[in-house]
This record gives sequence, C-alpha cells and structure tokens, in this order.
Amino acid sequence: MKLLTALLTGILFGLGLAFSQMIDPTKVINFLDLAGTWDPSLAFVMGGGLLVNLIAYRLISKRKAPLIAGEIFHKPAKTDIDKPLLIGAALFGIGWGIAGYCPGPMFASISFGGTDVWLIIAAYSIGTLATKLAMSHYQTRKAKVEDACTG
Repeated sequence: MKLLTALLTGILFGLGLAFSQMIDPTKVINFLDLAGTWDPSLAFVMGGGLLVNLIAYRLISKRKAPLIAGEIFHKPAKTDIDKPLLIGAALFGIGWGIAGYCPGPMFASISFGGTDVWLIIAAYSIGTLATKLAMSHYQTRKAKVEDACTG
C-alpha cells in the first residue's frame, strides 16, 4: 500500500509540474528574472501549492497517526535557523537560478530526454555528495572544538 501511494503521489506531482510548465527551465528562469522578461505565472503555481499544503497540514496535524506511513508523524528535530541552513538555501537558490531546475522538476524532466538534464543531475549529485562530506567534516571539527572548550 505504501509503494502504491508513493507511486500515485509521484505521478500526480510529476503531472502537476509538467502541466504548470515548471519542468521548463526557460519558464523558471523567466520567473526569476525580475529585471528582464519576468513571467509571474509560476507564482500562482507556488501559491496554489502553499495553499493546499496549509489546508492539508492543518487537517493532517489533528490526526494521531498517519494513514499509511507508520505509527507516528516524523517531524524535523532541528528547527533553528543557523549558518549552514542559510548558506545551503543561498546555494540552492543560486543553482536554481542558473540552471532553471530544482530537484522535483529536474527529475520530472528526464522524460523529455536531452543531455542538458543529465548534466544538471550529475552536477546536483556531485554537489550533494560534496556537501555531505563537507558537513561531516564541519560536524567533526565543531565537536572537537566544543570538546576542547569544555574539557
């Protein structure tokens, strides 16, 4: 049941991305180009997604447990806004602005073929792996500094 729900959700999400043209990097770049050929239509897509999420979150959060995903809701343990989060958000935004793809539309664009999306996926994968390594190094270094300060 979990796999079927994940499959149907992914299909619905992909269809929504394709129908709203969020898988077209030119459309996305025009949305981000406020000083040039600005196209505000994707703001309605994002606003619609936020509205649905706002309503669904309020309804779902009243439940004691998820319908399919297990016995408890999994919420992020970390809620503070820190330097790594801000740096990551900035890098994500820069990458999105340059390439015109964020992860959802990027993977949905595979269906169109072409080599550009594969190059973006490769760069995304390398960036993700490099970030994991850098964050691991950062956490190790931070723990050593904290140990030195307390010990």
